[in-house]
Amino acid sequence: MEKVDGRLVRGDQTRRAVLRRSVDIASVDGLEGLSIGRLATELGISKSGLFAHFGSKEELQLATIRAARRIYADNVVTPAFEVEPGVGRVWALSTHWLEYSQRRVFPGGCFFQKVSHEYAAREGAVHDALAAVHREWMDLIETAIGAAVERGELAADPKLLAFDLNAYYEAANLASILLNDDTTYDQARQAVRARLESAAVAGTTLPW
Repeated sequence: MEKVDGRLVRGDQTRRAVLRRSVDIASVDGLEGLSIGRLATELGISKSGLFAHFGSKEELQLATIRAARRIYADNVVTPAFEVEPGVGRVWALSTHWLEYSQRRVFPGGCFFQKVSHEYAAREGAVHDALAAVHREWMDLIETAIGAAVERGELAADPKLLAFDLNAYYEAANLASILLNDDTTYDQARQAVRARLESAAVAGTTLPW
């Protein structure tokens, strides 16, 4: 049996612990709120040890984005794609997104809404990574809607409908944080339902 290097295991555990804490911090304080010194203090790890894992603040920020993307996929994308393609999957994407925000998977609400606003007007690798995640997400919604159109369940421009639905998600997330009011999620679900009903082809069985 191959011997496992304990140092590698400990190093991987440390990296995971750092990134779990870093995504939580960034969801509240932004990616600029991250620092190797802050994480070292909070987690009781040496700065030199953390620097060995990431090398620079920018690499820490990029690794944090990648970690957040995995958590986001686990909570929103994967469960939605267990639903059969069609309007049911579009609805599942919407409900899982709103649940992800409402459950505060990240303490600051949607990680990507927070940090994307922070870096939207900047240039560089962090901006580019966030832009890529946003494009990937919008393409995913559009593809799900396109499948529903092909199945004859929806009659809509996938790009426009995806834009509308995502706007409802983000509006609920922002208002819930700013106003400390969870009723915004119910409003968003109603808005999504009404928008899908307006695009539904007559005779389509809707998933609610």
